[in-house]
Amino acid sequence: MNFAQALAEEFKIKPEYSENILKLIDDGNTIPFIARYRKEMHGSMDDQKLREISERYEYLQNLDKRRGEVRTSIENLGKMTDELSAALENAATLTEIEDIYRPYKPKRKTRASVAREKGLEPLAAVIFAQETGEYPIDMAAAYVNPEKEVTTAEEALQGALDIIAEDISDNAEIRKRLRYVAFANGNMVSKAADPEAQSVYENYYDYSEPMTKAAGYKILAIDRGEREKFLKVSIDFDRVKGVGIITNTVLKGNSPCTDAVRTAAEDAYDRLIFPSIQNELRGELTDSAVENAIKVFSENLHQLLMQPPVKGKVAMGLDPGYRMGCKVAVVDATGRLLNTTVIYPVPPINKVEEAKKTVTKFIKAYGVEIIAIGNGTAGKETEIFAANLIREQNLNVSYMVVSEAGASVYSASKLAAEEFPDYDVNVRSAISIARRLQDPLAELVKIDPKAIGVGQYQHDMPQKRLSEALDGVVEDCVNAVGVDLNTASPALLSKVVGISSAVSKNIVAYREANGEFKSRKELLKVAKLGPKAFEQCAGFMRVAESDNPLDATAVHPESYAAAENLLKLFGFTTADIKNGRLGKLKETAERFGYEKAAEQLGIGVPTLTDIINELMRPGRDPRDELPKPLLRTDVMDIKDLKVGMELQGTVRNVIDFGAFVDIGVHQDGLVHISQICKRRIRHPSEVLKVGDIVKVWVLSLDPAKNRIALTMKGEPPKE
Repeated sequence: MNFAQALAEEFKIKPEYSENILKLIDDGNTIPFIARYRKEMHGSMDDQKLREISERYEYLQNLDKRRGEVRTSIENLGKMTDELSAALENAATLTEIEDIYRPYKPKRKTRASVAREKGLEPLAAVIFAQETGEYPIDMAAAYVNPEKEVTTAEEALQGALDIIAEDISDNAEIRKRLRYVAFANGNMVSKAADPEAQSVYENYYDYSEPMTKAAGYKILAIDRGEREKFLKVSIDFDRVKGVGIITNTVLKGNSPCTDAVRTAAEDAYDRLIFPSIQNELRGELTDSAVENAIKVFSENLHQLLMQPPVKGKVAMGLDPGYRMGCKVAVVDATGRLLNTTVIYPVPPINKVEEAKKTVTKFIKAYGVEIIAIGNGTAGKETEIFAANLIREQNLNVSYMVVSEAGASVYSASKLAAEEFPDYDVNVRSAISIARRLQDPLAELVKIDPKAIGVGQYQHDMPQKRLSEALDGVVEDCVNAVGVDLNTASPALLSKVVGISSAVSKNIVAYREANGEFKSRKELLKVAKLGPKAFEQCAGFMRVAESDNPLDATAVHPESYAAAENLLKLFGFTTADIKNGRLGKLKETAERFGYEKAAEQLGIGVPTLTDIINELMRPGRDPRDELPKPLLRTDVMDIKDLKVGMELQGTVRNVIDFGAFVDIGVHQDGLVHISQICKRRIRHPSEVLKVGDIVKVWVLSLDPAKNRIALTMKGEPPKE
C-alpha cells in the first residue's frame, strides 16, 4: 500500500505533506515536535490533526500486515486467483479482509465440515449449481453410505444443504451487502431482563431506535445494562429483506434444485449470517461510541489542563471530611508547602469557632489570597463555612470549589510519597487541591488522566486505547505551555517529548547536584539524555536564568542563529529581548516582507512567524489569554434558587447530552443539549468547553433529588 497517497486522499492534504509527515514519524520524531518545529514540512497542521494522521497510519500498517498474512495463507493453500487477489488489494477494512479469508480459514468442527468428511461436497456442488434436471432427493440416494454414517437419502441431502449454507455464509460480497443494508435499516432494541427490577437503565426497558441515529452515550449505557444483566439487547432487521438479499444472489432461475438452495439460504441467514452480523454491527456501534466518548473526554481534558493558572498567589487547600475532619494545607505562590493542620467545622464534631480561629490565623500569617475547596464528601458544608468566615471576618480572600477527582489516587501514589514522605495521605490531598487552583496543568499531570473525572463511561472503554488518547492530550498540553527546567517536578518533566520517566529523574538529580541549569545546552550533560532526545525536548524547556534570553522562549536551539540574524537584520540585539525593546520588530518585519526576510535568513515563513511572536512575548503562557477562573466569596443553597433566576457559572464537564455547570450551589446544574443555544447543534462541544464562564438561567428544580436544570437560551417563564 502507498500509505502517503492513501493518507493524502483521506485527509485531503498535499501528497508531499503526507510523505513528509510519515518520514518524520518513521524517523522517531514526536507529534508535538513535528507540529511546532517542522511546520514547513506539513503546512502548519495542528497537533490534533497530526495525531489523527499518525493513528490512521498505524491502522493502515496493521491492515497491510494482515492483508499480507491472508494472501500468504491463501497462496499456501493453492487457492489464490486473480479475482481474489484484486479483492484483497481493494479491501479497505480489517472486516473486509477477514470476510475474504473466511472460506479459507481453518474452522472448528461444524455441521458442514462433518458433511464434507462424509463425502457430501460433490452433491452440494451439483445442487448449488442448479443446472441439473434431477431432484435433490433423488441425487442424494447415491450418497447413502452406512460406513460414513449416511444411512438415508434425507441425511445426505441435509448434509449437502449444510455445506451450501456454510458456503453462502462465507461469501464476502453477501456479508458486505447484508451488513450495509442491516445497518441502514435496522434498529437497536433493548428490553428489560426483568420488567419488575428497578435500575438506572429503566429508560431502556422498552427501547428501539434506528442504528444510524442511536447516540453514543445510549449505546454505552445499553452495553453496560446488558453486562449487568438488566437488559436484553438485539438488532431488529426485516428477515424477508435479509433473506431476499441472499436469494437474489444465489438462486438461478427455476430448476428442481432451486427450493433446496432457497432452504439452505434461509438456514444460512438464520443460523450463521445474521447472528454473526448482529455481533459485528453491535461491535461497530460500540467502537464508534467509544471513539466519540474518548474524543469528548480528550477535549474536556485538554480544556481542563489548559485552564488559566492563578499565578503569584498564596493558596490554602481544604480537603473536606466529616469524622476525620477537614485537612488544611497552605502553599506559597510557587506551590511550596508552608503549613498544614486539621479542623472540624462540620458535623459530627462541629468545632466551628475553633476552626474559624485556626483558618483566620493561617490566612493572616501566610498572606493567603485564595482558597481551593474540594468538592467531595462534606464539600458543601465546608464551602458554607469558608463563605461565612470570609464575610464575618471581612477577609480579602476568595475561593473556588475544585474538583478533587483523582486527588486520593495521587495522595496514595508512590509519586506523592516521594514528594511528601513526612505527611499523611489526607494532607497530601489538601496540598494537591491547593496546587490545582494555582496551576491545574502542573498538578494534574501527576494523576492518571482517567481519574480526573471529565469523561463519561470511561470505565467501559478499552483502557489501552483510552490511555493512549489521554496521554497524548497531556503531552500536547504540557508542550504547548512549556516547562521551567529549574522548577518542574519529575512528573511534569516526564511529559515533555523525548523525556522518559527515568531521564526526568536524572534531570532533577543533576539540578540538585549542580544547582539550577544555566542554559538549555546544559541538558546534554544529563545522564541518558542524548542528541535525539535533546532535539525533541529542548524547545519545550524554559531556562529563565540563562544568559541567552532565547533559552527562555519557545525558539528551538536549531533556530538560534536565524533568530539572532533576524534581530541583526532589523537593528536589534538579543539584549533587547530581556529589556522589552522589540516593540516595533513585527512592524519592521511586515514592512520588509516576511517572505523576503525568511528567504534571506534561510528559514520558512511559518518558522519566521513563530520566532517573531516568541521574541515579542518571551516565555508567554498561552493559558493567560483564556478567561480567568470564576472565584467566589459567597455560597448559595439549592433552596435559594428560583426558576428564572440568572446566574454565572463555570462549565465543569461536557458530555454527549449536555454540560454540567458549577453555579455556586455545590450541586452542578445540567444544561441539556436542547437548552444550550437557539440553533440546532450536533454536540455540546460545538458551543461549550470545560472552564468556560457562562450565563445561565434556572429552568427547573428538584431539591429532593438534588437536580438543577439550566438553560442558556434566555430567561424561562416563571413558575
